[in-house]
Amino acid sequence: MARRPLNDEPVSKLAAWSSRLAVFALAVAALSVVILRSGLLEIGPSLATFAAALVCAALAIVLALLSFIAIWRHGLTGLGRSLTGLVLGAALLAYPAYLAQRAYRYPQIYDVSTDAANPPRFVALAAQRPRDRIAYPAAAAALQRTAYPDIMPLQLTLPLRSSYDVVTGVLNKRKQAFVESMQPTVNRREAVIEYTARTPLMGFRDDVVIRITAVGNNASRVDLRSASRYGGHDLGANAARLRTLLEEIDEASGNAPEPKPEPVPEKKPPPKRPAQKPKT
Repeated sequence: MARRPLNDEPVSKLAAWSSRLAVFALAVAALSVVILRSGLLEIGPSLATFAAALVCAALAIVLALLSFIAIWRHGLTGLGRSLTGLVLGAALLAYPAYLAQRAYRYPQIYDVSTDAANPPRFVALAAQRPRDRIAYPAAAAALQRTAYPDIMPLQLTLPLRSSYDVVTGVLNKRKQAFVESMQPTVNRREAVIEYTARTPLMGFRDDVVIRITAVGNNASRVDLRSASRYGGHDLGANAARLRTLLEEIDEASGNAPEPKPEPVPEKKPPPKRPAQKPKT
């Protein structure tokens, strides 16, 4: 009876299917991310596609572990394929495991503001947000105060116009496109900026509004609000965004040039009363 060549040893079917499932899961996950970032489909089907990729990744890990036993007991080949399925599957599941850890750590809110009593309002972005997510949810105020006590309004010792220039400079440095930018004027003692941010990997849209209010003639108050468009849990992303923005604006204000004096609104003279005819 002829001997079987060494390179013709039977390959573990479990190992083969483990690597196939892992590669398939990786391709499906990448496709779902592309769909989410491009907006080709609604967020529901896109997330369902990503969830299917995670299920395939979990199955690839299970098959890889079972293949280790089969290879050890029956002397089969395919260890490399088993390791491929195990490593790729674990890599795909690492991201949702990280998100689950953040979901446990942070409160279940999706809207964060430096002023919960009078939060900045979405105006230009209101049409792009779901109807029930335009107003700041009052129930989130108590959770936010407990979880993020450092998210507070920023006081700048700069006039309104200089503060507006500092904020826009920080956003321009981030290459952030504005959806709305209401500049301060002589008669308007408030400035508002609205824009949409994207999460790094999945590209979820979070809307941000910044309100800058004059405090006297030589100071300003900066209020920020960041709210997710979808999902009931932001995993701490909105608070982290506001915290970073507040730090960058505060640092940039210290390097701002000498502010120009604020223009004083022109006072119109009172209208002249028509001369009354003498009574006869």
